[in-house]
Amino acid sequence: MAKSQEQVLSIYNYLRLWLFLLLAIIDKMKQKIRKAVVPVAGYGTRFLPVVKTIPKEMLPVLNKPVIQLIVENLVEAGIKTIVLVTSSSKRAVDDYFDSHFELENKLKEAEKEKELSEIKKVAKLANIIYVRQKEMKGNGDAILCAKEAIGNEPFIVTWGDGFSYLNGDNEFSEIIKEYEKYQSIIMSGYITDKKEDTEKYGYIRGKKLKDGMVKAEKIIEKPGPMNAPSNIAIVSGFLFTPDFFGALEKVKVKPGKELVYVDGLNYLMEKGKDVYVKPMRSVYYDCGNILDWLKTNVDFALKRDDIKDDFKKYLIEKIK
Repeated sequence: MAKSQEQVLSIYNYLRLWLFLLLAIIDKMKQKIRKAVVPVAGYGTRFLPVVKTIPKEMLPVLNKPVIQLIVENLVEAGIKTIVLVTSSSKRAVDDYFDSHFELENKLKEAEKEKELSEIKKVAKLANIIYVRQKEMKGNGDAILCAKEAIGNEPFIVTWGDGFSYLNGDNEFSEIIKEYEKYQSIIMSGYITDKKEDTEKYGYIRGKKLKDGMVKAEKIIEKPGPMNAPSNIAIVSGFLFTPDFFGALEKVKVKPGKELVYVDGLNYLMEKGKDVYVKPMRSVYYDCGNILDWLKTNVDFALKRDDIKDDFKKYLIEKIK
């Protein structure tokens, strides 16, 4: 009888162990997306001479810098930790997300509660980690700089000089939803028929799936209007699995070239990794060049209740 009880207990413990392992695997598969990487180390030469002292990511869209709008969108999607990959010339970005006690005291003394609340909110948006990119060796290298801070978990990447708006929805929330379904790399696809975009962005060649997603076969950088394989550009908004770091490390960079994220993606796809794209009819605000940055400010000014009417009158007068 005792031997029979021992056998039952042994089987019970064996099943408990397997159940524990199974639950751990399921939990790992359903791991929440908690972290994001935003490379902000680039020189921003299209905005010279102002970027000698002001990082392009700190250029304002009305009264908020571009980088704050990006961080706010990430936080809205549930991201808790944001890794900003910076350089020695980007101290202003580091300082911006810190507390400013002297200014806070001045606002408190002046009873400017609204302004005080705004600057306090900036310092509490997210857990910001700063990592240095010591040499400008490409956006793929910038992502690699965040490897230790990210660890072995999926993460979002977006650039520090542009952001998307998706008819009231959040671009990052959308790709997170698709990751929960596909458990693989997900990219935000920007649907565009503008010929000039084919000279600026990478384009997807792939197979459209029944649910509207596209299974990517290759990304072609700046194909030009005659060679674009689709009308789906890859602009910003990537959800990478941890093996993306390994792919970037294995890519052989030709002399004189930079390591770019596309190299890592194409490497993984060649090895059989599934990469998916969610096409979105979003508005992409590219603040990395002067003209589009100006357009962004105009769009935001025309949406702001306290100034839009006067600003619209001003524009009408100017274009008469």
